Amino acid sequence: MKNYLLVMAFVMLFSSCSISKAVREKRNMLSGTWTLNDISYENGTGNFKSVLFNDADDICFEGSNWFFRDNNSTGRYTLAASSLCHGGDRFMRWSVVDNPENYSSQLQFKRIDEKNKDISGKGYRLNIATLTASEMVLKSNVNVDGKVMNVVYKFNKKS
Repeated sequence: MKNYLLVMAFVMLFSSCSISKAVREKRNMLSGTWTLNDISYENGTGNFKSVLFNDADDICFEGSNWFFRDNNSTGRYTLAASSLCHGGDRFMRWSVVDNPENYSSQLQFKRIDEKNKDISGKGYRLNIATLTASEMVLKSNVNVDGKVMNVVYKFNKKS
């Protein structure tokens, strides 16, 4: 009886730590290099400018490359240097999580340094609107003057 309880405890522990098949498939599809081609805003009118991920202006992210390594959940995004943008690599730890509130999945990430140490204490979650082998659309909700808007990120896969 004691061995049975011990085995059941291990089964429950491992099953609670496993990820769903849908999340695993999304992680596999994300793996590789993506180019962020377009950033737009939904549910609002006018021209918008924003600082994304507590890092840089939205214009700096257009054309940026994002790399996701699924075997250890690390990656990076690279911004090009310009007169408006401080270029370079930004390292991250990422995962895909199910969001039961809206029946979708989310990409979450946190900035880390080259030694995989947390540098910001802050993480980000983006709703996965579309994810195929060649295209990804992510959305994040923001509040502008009391009104909810979406920032829409459109990616194409490079490799």
